[in-house]
Amino acid sequence: MPELVDLDAVREAAERIRGLVVRTPLLPCPWADDLWLKPESLQPIGAFKLRGATNALHQLDAAQRTAGVITHSSGNHAQAVAYAGRALGVPVTVVMPDVSAQIKIDATRGYGAEVILVPQAEREATAEALREERGLTMIPPYDHPHIIAGQGTVGLEILEDLDSVDVVVVPVGGGGLASGVAAAVKGLAPSVAVIGVEPVDAADAAESLAAGEVRHWPVERPLRTIADGLRTALSELTLAHLSKHLDGILAVTDDEMLDTVRMLARQARLVVEPSGAAATAAVLHHRSELPAGRVVSVISGGNIDPVLFREVLAS
Repeated sequence: MPELVDLDAVREAAERIRGLVVRTPLLPCPWADDLWLKPESLQPIGAFKLRGATNALHQLDAAQRTAGVITHSSGNHAQAVAYAGRALGVPVTVVMPDVSAQIKIDATRGYGAEVILVPQAEREATAEALREERGLTMIPPYDHPHIIAGQGTVGLEILEDLDSVDVVVVPVGGGGLASGVAAAVKGLAPSVAVIGVEPVDAADAAESLAAGEVRHWPVERPLRTIADGLRTALSELTLAHLSKHLDGILAVTDDEMLDTVRMLARQARLVVEPSGAAATAAVLHHRSELPAGRVVSVISGGNIDPVLFREVLAS
């Protein structure tokens, strides 16, 4: 079994990223009973991914920083590594699926990264080939303890701001955020329930947890969900974390996520992408399936395509 990230590792990550990553607020929702929002959409790159990327790049040695790093991502991790690389003077190459949102591609390039577009199914293989060819260091989107520990700082902040929380709801794609948050929350308050949320069309995490092994769905199926940030399968490392710490997992539809994007814009004045709205969609549309009590929903990102956002608000 892989070695799991613990509370001490998350606390160390919090010290490394302090001052470089926004400590996002916890927002009460007067329009929804016992619900608070943790809007990671307010990070400089619009997503929680900046936490893990910053923690990981901080731990490179001098030779690795000079040679540069590479990653593969549909967009938010790409932007995070590019942003952190620019801040720390580390060259960054990013392999992105050619179906990634243009706003995320443009932003990644805007932070100074070299962006290489490939079909979704080829992104990891292409990144690995370039890593070997160019002598770069891989910064994976979720499958690394440094990434998981950095994302776990979200959980630390939640417990610091609302120690009476009963339930934390967090989206699950590759599982890095959920793994880190669950490790931090369970380390601080074992009685707090941590619930994962994924799209119906990318619900492979629930299947993996039930089977006790990582299950990979045909690539065409997760591409059907509008939640592009949640299309990735778990890794052995994230499955191990979630198997130990997660109290349950729910699935939401694209319509439920889009409805929540609309509601968050109108009620909370937050710009949220469908992936970022998944956890809140579970609270708003599946409240009876969650444990009772005070709920914190993690909004993982706000990098929504402007055309889609206009359409959602107009509907």
